[in-house]
Amino acid sequence: MTEKGKDMKGRIFDIKRYSIHDGPGIRTTVFLKGCGLHCLWCHNPESIAPGPDLMHWPARCVRCYSCVRACPPGAIAKDAAGAVVIDRAKCDLCGRCAEACLYDSMQIVGREMSVAEVLAEAEKDRIFYEQSGGGVTLSGGDPLVQPGFAGALLDACRARGFHTALDTAGLAPAEAFERLARRADLVLFDLKSVDEARHMELTGVSNAAILDNLRRLAVAGPETWIRIPLVRGVNDGQENIGRTIELLASLGRIRRIGLLPYHAGGLDKAVRIGQGQHFRRFEAPTEERLAAIEAAFRGAGFDVRRGG
Repeated sequence: MTEKGKDMKGRIFDIKRYSIHDGPGIRTTVFLKGCGLHCLWCHNPESIAPGPDLMHWPARCVRCYSCVRACPPGAIAKDAAGAVVIDRAKCDLCGRCAEACLYDSMQIVGREMSVAEVLAEAEKDRIFYEQSGGGVTLSGGDPLVQPGFAGALLDACRARGFHTALDTAGLAPAEAFERLARRADLVLFDLKSVDEARHMELTGVSNAAILDNLRRLAVAGPETWIRIPLVRGVNDGQENIGRTIELLASLGRIRRIGLLPYHAGGLDKAVRIGQGQHFRRFEAPTEERLAAIEAAFRGAGFDVRRGG
């Protein structure tokens, strides 16, 4: 890999080691900032904006007001009850409040890292990859929002002998999508809804380009696993599941399906970054409905798992 490639930087919001749900074996999952979708149930709402976010944890606050004193634009203050409040319109995300807070009540989510720095983190777990058949997964957000950095990172990982996986919702121009997908050993393709109008309502974008990219994967892409977030009353109905099975069966070579029942963990994080009003609380499908969905996919010849 060239020195230029090692020096390339992207914005990361988390790196999770010892992951077992983002591809085969034990993995290091690198979460990139930025996503072209805005799913109303998103469990990583802090991943959507490509730039940094300020996350506030009120339960950790001891009301020392260091953040108030440290904030240059005066975006942080205390209310009549003494609680710390943030005027998001004034906040310029400088990070001074996070630097001043000794209790991690204020955190800047999203940091610049070079390819070499991410590789150094991944290298720590090489022995686990070798023993378990694991590797490195790029997730998000969506790596397609940072295609140059994601591509350089995939190339660098493969040059080190790491198995690579790309976790994506598939929203990108066809050429860019194919170029990045070909640089991974495995694509984890998140499929929200096959109905275009419903997809637009739930994510803010059409699924036309997404489904076209999925078809391209099936023709000439790397190994692909489908992952379906299941939300009660949203995309777990018989019609959507039936159409999804019909579509995936027509693609031929894609056989593995991961069912991801909804959980509400993202709502608290949305509130902490000041975006709670843009998301909704849903419910997971009932156990009976999940079992029926599993049976429907298995009856069509798919290898079905829960959790990825």
